Amino acid sequence: MKNNACIVHCPGTVANLVCGFDILGLALEAPYDIMHVQLIDEPVVRIKNLDDYNLPTDPEKNVAGVVLLEAMKKTDGTVGFEIAIDKRIKPGSGIGSSAASAAGAAAAANYLLGNIFDRDERIQLAMHGEKLAAGVKHADNIAPCLLGGVTLIRSIHPLDVLSIPSPDLYVTVVHPQVEVKTSDARQILRTQVPLKDAIKQWGNIAGLVTGFFQNDLELIGRSLEDVIVEPIRSILIPGFDEVKKQSKAAGALGGGISGSGPSIFMLSADKLTADKVAAVMQEIYEGIGIAHHVYVTTIGKQGVKVIPGEFPTLI
Repeated sequence: MKNNACIVHCPGTVANLVCGFDILGLALEAPYDIMHVQLIDEPVVRIKNLDDYNLPTDPEKNVAGVVLLEAMKKTDGTVGFEIAIDKRIKPGSGIGSSAASAAGAAAAANYLLGNIFDRDERIQLAMHGEKLAAGVKHADNIAPCLLGGVTLIRSIHPLDVLSIPSPDLYVTVVHPQVEVKTSDARQILRTQVPLKDAIKQWGNIAGLVTGFFQNDLELIGRSLEDVIVEPIRSILIPGFDEVKKQSKAAGALGGGISGSGPSIFMLSADKLTADKVAAVMQEIYEGIGIAHHVYVTTIGKQGVKVIPGEFPTLI
């Protein structure tokens, strides 16, 4: 345990990628949370918030906290963690706020404890945080946040995560300031799916993955279609249909709901198009009078970044 403090950059993520519900995700270059984590000589987890979201500081009720508590089970019982969190990804935004906290905590714990967790163990560790946030362990945000790029969750039990090569695409995300809880968005989903819809969805998933591998932008665009989840969840997001229609008219390859929403993402081949899409999104939400925030970024190739550093002195 040579390192006793670090700074962690934890990126936002886009889960599902339209047709890949719970199995596909990508990391964003921005925005990202910043965490300061240090090892302490006491078997406890102490949490300090550096933002105004007033998230729980009880580690058993905090996404990062439960991950650190789980990590402590792998120690000799004499050490713990202190963590200061500056959340720059708004909770409930649909771009992986809880996953950023969970993945960042897992990466920090691994670093401070001497790299005792392998790749899959870090993912599994972080999934404890997602279970607290969403009520179920899922890795479609966790995996890209930790690994960067685009990831495919082939299986959770047993865990089987694959990294997928992808073109250097731009990502435009609009976050309308309405609340959509992940747990609520899951509850409205259908429990049974017609076979014809399942077949169409499988074809889109296979087409999207193939498009990523072959750098085929047209194939990516026509595979970004969801016939199962989006038709139901999109009713929770004001302006969704218009954003999608006008973004594609502006040149976007395609896109849809980011995670469970309310954010909407669109993929573009270049920054000029991504900026045009951002302008379209802004105009739509200004027109319907909903506060919003727009990001123009790229796919984050690295994922979580752990940087050696001192723990800040907090008053």
